[in-house]
Amino acid sequence: MKITAVDAIPYSIDYRKPLKFASGEVHAAEHVLVRVHTDDGIVGIADAPPRPFTYGETQRGLVAVIETIFAPQVVGLALNEREIVHARLSRTVGNPVAKAAVDIAIWDALGRTLDMPVTDLLGGYTDRMRVSHMLGFDTPEAMVDEATRMRETYGIDVFKVKVGRRPVSLDTAVVRALREGLGDDVELYVDGNRGWSASESAKAMSDMADLGLTLAEELCPADDVLGRRWLVGQLNVPFVADESAVTPAEVTREILGGSATAVSIKTARSGFTGSTRTLHLCEGLGLEVVMGNQIDGQLGSTCTVAFGSAFELTSRRAGELSNFLDMSDDLLTEPLDIRDGVLTVRPGAGLGVEIDPDKLARYRQDI
Repeated sequence: MKITAVDAIPYSIDYRKPLKFASGEVHAAEHVLVRVHTDDGIVGIADAPPRPFTYGETQRGLVAVIETIFAPQVVGLALNEREIVHARLSRTVGNPVAKAAVDIAIWDALGRTLDMPVTDLLGGYTDRMRVSHMLGFDTPEAMVDEATRMRETYGIDVFKVKVGRRPVSLDTAVVRALREGLGDDVELYVDGNRGWSASESAKAMSDMADLGLTLAEELCPADDVLGRRWLVGQLNVPFVADESAVTPAEVTREILGGSATAVSIKTARSGFTGSTRTLHLCEGLGLEVVMGNQIDGQLGSTCTVAFGSAFELTSRRAGELSNFLDMSDDLLTEPLDIRDGVLTVRPGAGLGVEIDPDKLARYRQDI
């Protein structure tokens, strides 16, 4: 069960409609499929979704760093030498999505080798998570229509609302329309992607104080040190650190510095090994955790639910698991199925999913 090769295959699948938010917009899933091969003939898989406007990684950059830097460092290692893998990858600063994909593919290969689900290898707490759907920028009417469709079709009753536009009233009007259109039995929380200032954030949250919001995520810039601390002191809901807290060290800095009170864990940027470190730190600090979405396809959502369902803390809240529904197609042989607002872990070894070779051939960008 030694690693013999690592592939990084770029592919692109269009979205039916772009997802728009304060730090950018996404029109296509220009991702990288990562495959880890072993001397036993096992192949582990993972998806790497670059977010250049957030982490500076691009599709071409992911392929290059995996093939030229990371693959040579892990080839020859055994699948269970994950701490050695982590140490070697950590010598390179940055590149969180590339590192995460290599790590997840190794976990998938290990699960396939041992004939065990990754969820059970990680913790095995449950086999499902409630689903939260992420709503991108649009008119109030369009966002209410989308949320209504998600509730009626998939039973989803938790929604993360993208905010951070100027003027602030554009977003407060949307959130108010969602509450009025969906009723009080739907959970709403907001994500600013660092789009507002601290004072704008405080004003917006005050204006929405009667709407029963449950969380506020990255409303203002991560490097606005004093502004964030001041803002957190104004809020009566948890303030979630997302892109400001990718590593355990960054989580420690944000929490002890008073700049956040909860954390978003995204397996697409910290893998299973790094996410486990962050999770246990959050447990020790008594923090709430949200399983976030990197605008994942179905493979990425499979990874999120596999990790989130493995632990008690990460399974408490709904995970952001549904934005693959906006993609025009996907690579998996069998599509994921959200029912009654819940996504269940796939049975089977590893991640329990397979790549359709015909679809990969159709969408890959390197041939």
